[in-house]
Amino acid sequence: MTYRPVVDQFVFPVALDPWSAALFVAIFVATALLASRRAAYGFCALILTVPIALYRDVLGTTATIPKAALLGVLLGLATYGGNLQRLRRRPAPILLGALGLYFLITALTLVDAAHRGATIRETLKVAQYILLFIAAYLCYDLDRDDALLTGTVALAAIIVSLSALAQEIIGAPSGLYIGAAIIPRIAGLLEGPNQLSAYFEVSTATLGAWALVRRSRLGDVALVLIVCADVLTFSRAGLIGLAIVAGLLALVAGKARLRALRPALYGLIAGLVGTAWWAIYAHTPGVLRVSLQPTLYAGGVGNRGELWRAAWRMWRQHPVLGVGAGNYELELAQYGVFGVRTHANSWYLQSLAEGGLALFAATLALLAAAIASFCRKPILERLRTGSPWIVAALAATIALAVHQSVDYLVFYPKVGAAWMLLLGAAAAAAARE
Repeated sequence: MTYRPVVDQFVFPVALDPWSAALFVAIFVATALLASRRAAYGFCALILTVPIALYRDVLGTTATIPKAALLGVLLGLATYGGNLQRLRRRPAPILLGALGLYFLITALTLVDAAHRGATIRETLKVAQYILLFIAAYLCYDLDRDDALLTGTVALAAIIVSLSALAQEIIGAPSGLYIGAAIIPRIAGLLEGPNQLSAYFEVSTATLGAWALVRRSRLGDVALVLIVCADVLTFSRAGLIGLAIVAGLLALVAGKARLRALRPALYGLIAGLVGTAWWAIYAHTPGVLRVSLQPTLYAGGVGNRGELWRAAWRMWRQHPVLGVGAGNYELELAQYGVFGVRTHANSWYLQSLAEGGLALFAATLALLAAAIASFCRKPILERLRTGSPWIVAALAATIALAVHQSVDYLVFYPKVGAAWMLLLGAAAAAAARE
């Protein structure tokens, strides 16, 4: 056998068939029963199903396991009374208002969209994020079982990490092409290495924040694995995001509790050892990616320079409402980028291109609401004495806000959903305080 560091993956649309439909129905029923019995069980189901998709095409969109689980949990939550009153407590109205504004502007871009089906799909995705936030908020507010929830986060992170680290052996979906050497960039259950790194930013923030308060063996194992796998994605922006999470956690912890984050340090060391091995294999330190030059092989998705220029030209021609949500990748050829179908590799430029100044403002408003909701004065004292969910949400949001200057991550439901679940739990924790 010949080792292949990169194994090309081809995605083909698969129509909904009776077997997959039966599976989705079973998940819907199971999660509805679980959530109606205990809201925390419903929350755990959402956490576990986020990284698992099983996409099936139906009615111009996709049916997935996370969507079936979400609908089931919402049905289960409907059996509890007083949900509307719970959602009226701050900071839930602020966050729901920001999410609602983002939804409305996304839907409004349908006016100028050349491909309206794509805009409708993006609008429905935002609606899914809103429902995920609501479900997470209500689940945590109804049933505050921190040990169960953090254990589930750790379990999901371990599964995702192992699926990624296995690709070091069986081959990854993408790689670094450095001279004659090809270095795998692992992604696991996520769509790509940058998406995996973003998912780990949320996981690391959650598990790290809770480790400062209550360590567990499962959480320690998860931190070792996810930090190690994160380093081996070779995502430069992802490593910056990880550093932001680590820095904020260290600021909150102080010297006395900082030893709780040692497992993450062990994971970092393991990841650096793996990086050193690939540097020896490639006979060059180029795997460290200290240069800002893109690799010669872009994998058929272009490079950031040409994608950013195309986004800028789209915005200049459509300054108010852009070319329509979901239309960027379909309009690239009209703006000088041929043979490429991808996003703009920047949430902010994507917002300008697809939704003009309106969607760009809504994007900034959403981030501002998410940060302001968990960042009241005195900031440091509140974080040190408040719920770890609040610390985690603030750290993950700041990390994602920085990371998405060079990547468009909320486009992928596995990343956006993980973020929404954390925001929902943190908002419920803040409302209780």
